[in-house]
Amino acid sequence: MKAVDSVVAVYDSHEQAEHAIKLLQEAGVDMKTLSIAAKDTHTDEHVVGYYNAGDRMKYWGKMGAYWGGFWGLLFGSAMFAIPGLGPLLVAGPLVAWIVAGLEGAVVVGGVSALGAGLVSIGIPKDSVVEYETAIKSDKFVLIVHGSFDEVKQAEDVIEASRHKAYTVHGETVLA
Repeated sequence: MKAVDSVVAVYDSHEQAEHAIKLLQEAGVDMKTLSIAAKDTHTDEHVVGYYNAGDRMKYWGKMGAYWGGFWGLLFGSAMFAIPGLGPLLVAGPLVAWIVAGLEGAVVVGGVSALGAGLVSIGIPKDSVVEYETAIKSDKFVLIVHGSFDEVKQAEDVIEASRHKAYTVHGETVLA
């Protein structure tokens, strides 16, 4: 058996979340294990758009430079319109988890497609509700999902960052 784990951190500002991602990158954490999700609160602007070129996304709007930095570091990107959450920008493997939840018609009572994606990797439903609430209140949710060792390394870095809160989640799978 091997442990598959996640550490989920909530940040109050994009600067704090971006700083944490840079610290994780500098510590050698595999960027393919990182995901970030946040509400896109600037869709009322005249020039807002994005495109996905391979594994990179370009985004324009008030926070374009910020999101552009994330898209350059993380792999996979999407924008979802999720009922109850609104426009949501997502980068990293979380994109695939959400899409798999939508394609598989996974219904997890009381949580959104974002929540279904998180539940599918072992995040408890009560924690998912907490993360969805954080996103609704314009917080940034950073997820590192991987082996026990990868998550432990990421936890050490996140613990030293300026997070609002973080939680380690784990499950054991048969190898």
